[in-house]
Amino acid sequence: MPTIGFVDAFEDNTIAQAKKGFMDALQQNGFDEKKGTLNIIYRNAQGNIPTLTQIVQYFISQNVTLIATSPSLSTITAIQNTKDIPVFMMVSPVPELMKVNDANGHSPKNLFGVGEKLDYIDTSFLLIPKLIKTKKDRIVAGMIFNQSEPQSVESMKRIQQLASDNNISLISLPVNASADVQLVTASLLSKNIDVFFANPDNTVFESFETIVKLCNEKRIPILTSEAGLVERGALAAYGADIYQWGFQSGEEAAHFLKNKSTTGMSYQMVKLRKKVYNPAVAKKFDISIPSNFQPIQ
Repeated sequence: MPTIGFVDAFEDNTIAQAKKGFMDALQQNGFDEKKGTLNIIYRNAQGNIPTLTQIVQYFISQNVTLIATSPSLSTITAIQNTKDIPVFMMVSPVPELMKVNDANGHSPKNLFGVGEKLDYIDTSFLLIPKLIKTKKDRIVAGMIFNQSEPQSVESMKRIQQLASDNNISLISLPVNASADVQLVTASLLSKNIDVFFANPDNTVFESFETIVKLCNEKRIPILTSEAGLVERGALAAYGADIYQWGFQSGEEAAHFLKNKSTTGMSYQMVKLRKKVYNPAVAKKFDISIPSNFQPIQ
């Protein structure tokens, strides 16, 4: 019977959708713990990096068939600790953005699952001039980013260029951990911003309820590149469906389990992205949403 070690880096309602999608895909392909066709070891590091490393090393000691990782912190940790056990990622950027490629630019040979580039952020960030109005000369957008996360720094640089090219003023403040989010977000909101942009950042995911509470108090809407955050209080997003991201990775893992080989396999790109909005938030801020956006269910 195959054994899967599944590790989440932290507790998060959005990230949890990926795990459900992954498990549903396995079940639909005949790998079901309840039916005795699969063994699952699940662990959550609760945001603690040493614990995350211990979890991955425990999986290795248990000789698991594959390691499933969500989000990028888990993926990076797994890749750093094993070159042999297949790693199936989800809610993670491509290897280049995680800085795990070798000196020749090749991704780890044991890395599979589904990754994402930052191209979609262009569409996400440019929702701002379409949805947000201001009486100033230009819209002022604010964001926070974890300066220790490579993909967060890369996305921040990309957003800075987008803002410059589209007459948007951007104020970005760094955070080092989720414990900093309340203070840093409050500081950002004191700078007379028109909109908060929630970028693809694990710290933003983990602390999103705090961000929403502070933004609502200041009447500042939130736009984002992560569709899962709309259900949690953002106004609108263009981004990956997190459940489907996990499901797509689960289908890849099922293919490996059926064939007992990774020959011919490689990591995939996210297939499904969508524009969604939160009707309650749109009403709260009296913002009209274009008809090509889907309301969250």
